[in-house]
Amino acid sequence: MRAVTQNSVGGPDVLVTAELPDPTPKAGEVLVRVKAAGINPVDGAVRAGNYPLLGEPPFILGWDISGTVEALGAGVTSFKVGDEVFGMPRFPKQAAAYAELAAVPADEIALKPTRADHIQAGALPLAGLTAWQGLVRHGRLKSGQRVLVHAGAGGVGHLAVQIAKARGAYVVATASPGKLDFVHKLGADEVIDYTKGDFTSQISDIDLVLEPVGGDHADRSLKVLKPGGVLVSLLNVNDATRADASSRDIRVERMSVVPDREGLVELAGLIDAQKLAVHVARIFPLDQAGAAHAFLATKPIGKVALTV
Repeated sequence: MRAVTQNSVGGPDVLVTAELPDPTPKAGEVLVRVKAAGINPVDGAVRAGNYPLLGEPPFILGWDISGTVEALGAGVTSFKVGDEVFGMPRFPKQAAAYAELAAVPADEIALKPTRADHIQAGALPLAGLTAWQGLVRHGRLKSGQRVLVHAGAGGVGHLAVQIAKARGAYVVATASPGKLDFVHKLGADEVIDYTKGDFTSQISDIDLVLEPVGGDHADRSLKVLKPGGVLVSLLNVNDATRADASSRDIRVERMSVVPDREGLVELAGLIDAQKLAVHVARIFPLDQAGAAHAFLATKPIGKVALTV
């Protein structure tokens, strides 16, 4: 099979296309012929050596996949050959999604939403599950609550805005000037231009904040949360911020996304109900994975994907 691998850590140019042996599904696994693979910021961090999830190279990046079932490992009864599936298998271990074939655990994928093509489905899992788990599992979002989504035009953010709206929330999002209209069209009730003053002076009485940005965003977000509110951060939250949160009766959740078949089914249902759409800013062929990484670093609206 063709796959994108790397022999050293570094910039996007370390990604090279190679011919590698086809994987064989073990018991409980399925072999997926990959049609599309989403690219996420974590991919770039691992590639560069800044987040050594996969140890030393060589390794194959990628966790987001969409494709068709090619073969079944022993004991798999939940799928049949030819099924269209998607998922985020094995994270944070190697899933090797940047390849023509991937052997993945059957219980970490789901049937592809019928209203999404493979590119959209391939771009959805990691960002979609991050948004879903952050809002629903960690944040315990309820209808009628006020939610703040930082970076509302980003990969996670643009999905979180839609998920929160689908669950009956009043949604406020932050974005840069060129992305405000996009976030409004997602359904956000308010969109704050974060380049024009501090968001803390523009909103208040928030029940739940989803924070994927880092820096001092977590600390400042406490100022807009009401007592009993929740701060869900995708990045580490320092002890001082946690202590401040505790004094304000605010719960802090530091989350890392995990494979989640139930969550995938929920996301697929939202897409098929036309309550969720994946915005793919640009699509690259597999052998241009380096160029795709370079483009993602420009922080485009939504997601970036590889076609296989």
